[in-house]
Amino acid sequence: MSSQSAQQKSSPMSNYAKLFSFEGTRAFCISGAIARLPISMMGLGIVLALNHIYNNWTIAGTMSAAYVLSQAAVTPLYAKLFDRFGQRKVGVIALSAQVVCMLSFATAALFHIPLPILFALAILMGVTQFAFGALVRTRWAYTLKSQTDDTLLNVAYALESGIDEIVFIFGPILAAWLATSVHPVSQLFVPVLASGLGGAWFLSLKNTQPAVVKIVQVESAPANDEDVRAALENGPYRTSEDSAEDSSKNGKKLIAKNLRDRLSLKQLRNTNRKNKSKNVLLYRGIIPLVVMFLVFNMSFSAFDVSVTAAMRAQGLDKLIGLQLALFACGSLVGAVIFGSHKFRGSNWSHLIVFLSLLTIGFILMNINIDRLVLLSIFELLSGLCVSPIFATGNLIVKDTIPEHSLTEGLSWLPTASATGASLGSMVAGFAIDAWSSRGGMMVPWISTLVAIPIASIGWIIVTRKRS
Repeated sequence: MSSQSAQQKSSPMSNYAKLFSFEGTRAFCISGAIARLPISMMGLGIVLALNHIYNNWTIAGTMSAAYVLSQAAVTPLYAKLFDRFGQRKVGVIALSAQVVCMLSFATAALFHIPLPILFALAILMGVTQFAFGALVRTRWAYTLKSQTDDTLLNVAYALESGIDEIVFIFGPILAAWLATSVHPVSQLFVPVLASGLGGAWFLSLKNTQPAVVKIVQVESAPANDEDVRAALENGPYRTSEDSAEDSSKNGKKLIAKNLRDRLSLKQLRNTNRKNKSKNVLLYRGIIPLVVMFLVFNMSFSAFDVSVTAAMRAQGLDKLIGLQLALFACGSLVGAVIFGSHKFRGSNWSHLIVFLSLLTIGFILMNINIDRLVLLSIFELLSGLCVSPIFATGNLIVKDTIPEHSLTEGLSWLPTASATGASLGSMVAGFAIDAWSSRGGMMVPWISTLVAIPIASIGWIIVTRKRS
């Protein structure tokens, strides 16, 4: 009995090792992590570079928001193309355009190109971005689809959420260090290298690329077609003796059974049309989930801006990156815990619980915004809830949306997240101008508080549909 319980206790952590026993998983996981580095550097990098050039927070924040919003607008479109044509075929073209546009923007900022041109380049750079995180998670789902349950997939999604947090730990630190210690614009060039090298490596991995699922249109034959009439008269259930006795009752019963058991071509065609035309947002609970992620992610950018303002007010500019990284460190630990345990209840209930705990944490950070020691402690504790929220959201999408649209479905969450982040930074900026950093720190807990009833609506919709 004790050995069995010991095995159960050790098995959750061993699941992380099992993930990389599948061929190719280590390569696409690492390359995908490198390719995601720009998501944690470009937004802050634009703010730091533009604030240095123009000494204006409004211009810097607005350009960063323009970049993020243009990125969010096209992410679902790229995801749909990936689902339809394959990751490699679309990715090579999109990645090439992405690297060129990112390098053009960084070079233009370096040489202080006029502001309107910079804005145009920022928007152009945004529309070349796509969600590498969604591509990686789709590969995990494809690789682990032969598993009898979702245990390993839960671990994989928790791992990816943890990697996201590692990216967000080192990204801001690296961007802040490059801007203050190397050159005010150098933080814009490093993401170009990460995206180009990591993305090229990821797309070169053909063995783990998900197969393109194509829905075949089948045209129904008219009722008077000769082949249809022949099939009805000589179905697979009829024998030669049955054909000789057309008037017998047994023959009629066999024909009726043949017709009942056969799926008509018209039904098949209509089913395929329905599956092809259905938008991923129309699956139950997806719209509330996307809206919740939009509102919920306003908290992180607002938190970053508010903490940055508080640290600068205290003359601690060089510690900004480290202070922001504490939140991501807590989230990384949360990802490990979430991935190594199986929690009771539904994913929706987990989502609401984690949001509630995070709201309490943001309130405590708001109260202690000027007390760095207490702020750091509450950052670490609150961060424990962040990765589980992202992992749970992705699991809900995976359980709801069919395989042929999974990349598109998974891409809506980072799209909502990016949109929410841009809104959060703008709202926090206004609040800081009006009420200092303490006013800006009100935005995070208000955002997560509003996200709770939105998630509850999604849970209710799903529960009622099932009942």
